[in-house]
Amino acid sequence: MKTTINETEDKYLVTFEGELDTTAAAEVNDTLQPLYTAKGKDVDIDCTRLEYIASSGLRILVKIVKAAKATGSKVVLHGVNDDIQDVFKMTGFISLFDIED
Repeated sequence: MKTTINETEDKYLVTFEGELDTTAAAEVNDTLQPLYTAKGKDVDIDCTRLEYIASSGLRILVKIVKAAKATGSKVVLHGVNDDIQDVFKMTGFISLFDIED
């Protein structure tokens, strides 16, 4: 799993590549620490190359959304494939995320 963060003046740009499974979750969580305290910065997450997400990955995304909302920021997921959207729907988390193509 490869996770990159680029910071601009007003937002964070995150890219996920690979499988966000239980094995990768701890490292991804550490990489994403700046997002949990990103006051006033929106977060755009590119999921174009995200192949799979486990429940541990869902928890990370929910944590990002909660942290952003607490500071008035928003999180937008881009390029989410149908399989991952199905996971969001099955878990009831689809309503938590703003998803754009």
